[in-house]
Amino acid sequence: MTNFIHIFFHYLVEIAPALAIGFLISGFVHEIVPENIILKYLGNRGIRPILYSTLIGALLPVCCWGSLPIAISFYKKGAKLGPVLAFLVATPATSISAFLVAYTVLGPVFAIYIFIAVIIMGLFIGLIGNMLNVEPKNRGEEISCPHCKADPGHALTHKKKTFNDRAVSALKYAFFELPKEIGLELLIGLVLAAAVATFVPLGNLVKIYLGGWFGYVFSVVFGIMTYLCSTASVPLIDSLIKQGMLPGAAMTLLLIGPVTSYGTILVLKKEYGLKVLAVFLAGLAAASVLLGIGFGFIRTF
Repeated sequence: MTNFIHIFFHYLVEIAPALAIGFLISGFVHEIVPENIILKYLGNRGIRPILYSTLIGALLPVCCWGSLPIAISFYKKGAKLGPVLAFLVATPATSISAFLVAYTVLGPVFAIYIFIAVIIMGLFIGLIGNMLNVEPKNRGEEISCPHCKADPGHALTHKKKTFNDRAVSALKYAFFELPKEIGLELLIGLVLAAAVATFVPLGNLVKIYLGGWFGYVFSVVFGIMTYLCSTASVPLIDSLIKQGMLPGAAMTLLLIGPVTSYGTILVLKKEYGLKVLAVFLAGLAAASVLLGIGFGFIRTF
């Protein structure tokens, strides 16, 4: 139990800054970014909204825990499922800092490949999301003035918010309303992650099975079961390769590990249902394995 508590607080301290940044960004997205902008760029089912959300996610220095509140605020503004899923893939899987660390530790081929692979994986998952005819369960209800609906000119009579009003509203949404929406799922996710790290004998499994093709299976299972940071896990990936893990399997782990956390799994299930969650995880597993095998073939030349 002491070890469990230690690991739980280690995870909490590790993700707290990213969560705070994610909640803060989501608050200002909710308050400042007009709904018509979200609908214009992320509210359609074509490939362009998925590409936008994938590229935005790839550049943001936010982990999977921090990307969740941002994604939730996107969909509450009207973003379609495809762009939301693409954002949840691309944001934690890579960033500028992760690219630079991978370039330094694993070399340019590995770093460039994983950056491109993340874009491909985000587009792939986003397109699958567009094919699902599913509406989120808890999308916020539209709040509007009935007089404005009858007479658009009535909007001019409303008092414009000052900068302070907007800041207070953004902070209220970020640190009160949104934590009420997904806070419990994030907490349960942390508890599950700490429990797995404490009680599951993963170390012995790593030593025995990572040298062959079973490494891909292990990477998928281990990646889904544990929380991995795309930047901080690079040294771990480097050591696994040096100990005999197939480079392709290591690529698979680095692709799927940062995307899947228990928080992501629980929040997706709550907001979109079990069907979307199952398709999301199955698509991630298939894409990460195929992209990992592709990298393995590249390394042979």
